[in-house]
Amino acid sequence: MAAALVAESPNGDVSVRAVCEAARVGAPALYRNFGDKEGLLSAVVDHGFDTYLATKRHGRPHADPVEDLRDGWDSHVDFALGNPNRYRLMNSPAMRTPPGAALESHRILERDLGRAAAQGRLRLTPGLAAQVVMSANVGVALMLVSRPSAFTDPGTSRRVRDAVHAAVLVPGVPGPRPTTSAEDTPADGADGGTGTQVASAAGRLSALLRGPGGSALSTTERALLTEWLDRLSNAP
Repeated sequence: MAAALVAESPNGDVSVRAVCEAARVGAPALYRNFGDKEGLLSAVVDHGFDTYLATKRHGRPHADPVEDLRDGWDSHVDFALGNPNRYRLMNSPAMRTPPGAALESHRILERDLGRAAAQGRLRLTPGLAAQVVMSANVGVALMLVSRPSAFTDPGTSRRVRDAVHAAVLVPGVPGPRPTTSAEDTPADGADGGTGTQVASAAGRLSALLRGPGGSALSTTERALLTEWLDRLSNAP
């Protein structure tokens, strides 16, 4: 009932009184189940986002994690366009606690970026790359649903997606990048150059250390090595 009211509302906001009247329950029952209005709206967002996330929870990963990253971006924007009020609500500054759906979506993105890092295809650590990608993805989606008259080009999302992915991903074919000799290495600063190769190699090793395989290092040693690798991977 609350989800329907949010979808029908001009600005996505609903009052507790309206929800209680539509559901034919008293305010004490609502507060007992959801705590407050913010808790109710968080539940509405999670309910609407659940179908979208189900495909990611149970879907089989693509052999190329970059394909999953592209699909994830596009499906995120599609959900926003199909559910503008819920999406604006999910990313509203008024929501003091992020809905669980938003946090789960971020974890799924970081998982796919971790797979890319394990193949040596990420310029940054998965955590930092996830912040870059998610902030751009949400920004584009919010502009498309909040200012449709200004953002009329259907290719805007794709162009931003490709630009962001180019900034965080190492160009090349799927799978681990082959080792190159010193004489084949491009000048530092060029695509695929020394700086990029160091960041990519550091990111890949960091991702593998975080994986289930473990290592011969102690917990303290792994933590220290991971810190060094992350610093190399995230260096400007």
